[in-house]
Amino acid sequence: MVSDERAANGRAAHPRPTPAWRGHEKGSPAYRRLLVALFFAGIATFAQLYSPQAALPEIATDLRVGAASAALVVSASTIGLAVGVIPWSVVADRIGRLRSMSIAVIAASALGLLVPFAPTFEVLLAGRFLEGVMVGGVPSIAIAYLSEEVIAGHAARAAGTYVAGTTIGGLLGRLVAGPVAELTTWRIGVFTVAVLCTVAAVVFIRLAPQPQGFVPRRDRMPGTDLPLAKRLAVNLRSPRQLVLYAQAFLLMGGFVALYNYLGFRLAASPFWLPPALVSLVFIAYLAGTWSSAQAGALASRIGRRPVLLCSIALMIAGVALTLSSLLVLVLTGLVVATAGFFGAHSTASGWTAAEATVGRAQASSLYNLFYYAGSSLFGWLGGLFFDAAGWSATASLIGVLALVAAALAAAGLRGADPGLRGADPGLRSADPGLRSADPGRGAHATPPAGPTADRS
Repeated sequence: MVSDERAANGRAAHPRPTPAWRGHEKGSPAYRRLLVALFFAGIATFAQLYSPQAALPEIATDLRVGAASAALVVSASTIGLAVGVIPWSVVADRIGRLRSMSIAVIAASALGLLVPFAPTFEVLLAGRFLEGVMVGGVPSIAIAYLSEEVIAGHAARAAGTYVAGTTIGGLLGRLVAGPVAELTTWRIGVFTVAVLCTVAAVVFIRLAPQPQGFVPRRDRMPGTDLPLAKRLAVNLRSPRQLVLYAQAFLLMGGFVALYNYLGFRLAASPFWLPPALVSLVFIAYLAGTWSSAQAGALASRIGRRPVLLCSIALMIAGVALTLSSLLVLVLTGLVVATAGFFGAHSTASGWTAAEATVGRAQASSLYNLFYYAGSSLFGWLGGLFFDAAGWSATASLIGVLALVAAALAAAGLRGADPGLRGADPGLRSADPGLRSADPGRGAHATPPAGPTADRS
């Protein structure tokens, strides 16, 4: 039945979720559509977010700034993303996960087409900041959307697949922007990526299945719709969540510093690689595509903590190899470090949503806030180390960040893994206790009747 209000608004009707909603099964058509849609969402956002990274030396030369200042073109967007994730989580709780992501990806694509032609460095940074705010609507919501729509037993694997898709986006943006920038200008290179992102945004919107697990605010059981401050506070008071947020802050900070400044080293003595070849080092991102999916599958079998610690160890080993004066070892180290980082990121990001009992969207948004705060801070700070003492100083900074993350994970993530609990994980949404606590999923006391709800 379609309500008069729904008919008046012209919105499509969807069956209201029941407390027994389990999520889409792995292999079902809706499951496949969801992952493919999120794959293209990752391309639409992460390609434009990091596309200038492949042209940082050209940007530094054209705008007559140093390495650290040029890196602000990347950091400005990640700062904007960090600022935007919490507001986007609030929007998603009000109007729906899918509708929020659709608005965000359209706005980000529009800005991406305009920002490369900013007339001054200051306007460029401001435009990149706004672009980052819009981009933040996808990563801050995607994992919560995925967690609500996929049966919980497959959530870790699905999260790994989603993160793998984001690596393709990051790789595509860099591989396209670098060579195009060398043939034309860095502005044309970044603009070309924005055009591709616009196409990917359209594919995402067309493929994404309508949500089944999200409950609109107006239909939630009285007393379950906690204020934003409460939802944030519950997650910020959880020691385990804080450790997961620390993983995002430290590991992402080191990873962005690795890719921001290794290109400067490869373009100088003793390697002297031309810009087109330097941009090809981003093919190492394919190692992250593989490791993200593998880490998700492995975490479902043996637990997230050992996968996280092993992934961090790989990242440290890879960074150590980049100190070599042999190009083959430097590139091998980049591949190993990339695989390790994305294995750790896919594990920690999926764990954050699984760990949350209150405010799943806010838990994921906080993870992304720390993730991009680390990217912004250490992505810039690594340049100061590089300008002052070269690559060895930057690599040492990255290694220290990863060691601290590993120590925190080893000490603070002991105990039960929510991905491996004995109870049927597919029935989490039917647990009255969970439904009372988490306003983002299944908050009905009884199976609903009456008008259908808009959940997009």
